Amino acid sequence: MKLSARNVLPGTVVEIVTGAVTSHVRIDLGGSIVTAAITNDAVKELGLAVGSRASAVIKASDVMVGVDE
Repeated sequence: MKLSARNVLPGTVVEIVTGAVTSHVRIDLGGSIVTAAITNDAVKELGLAVGSRASAVIKASDVMVGVDE
């Protein structure tokens, strides 16, 4: 995965809380947890599940989630 963001933090998904439109995805970075709010469609498209590897991608004040394909 190539991104322009310089803050790519690999970790493991520890919780996904699904709402009507948005999910909150919690990623353990090795002792620190970050939470990203992403669409339910994005959770499905990325194949996210508890225990899966994912990266928190931090750019400005937003946190995005990325996975290697």
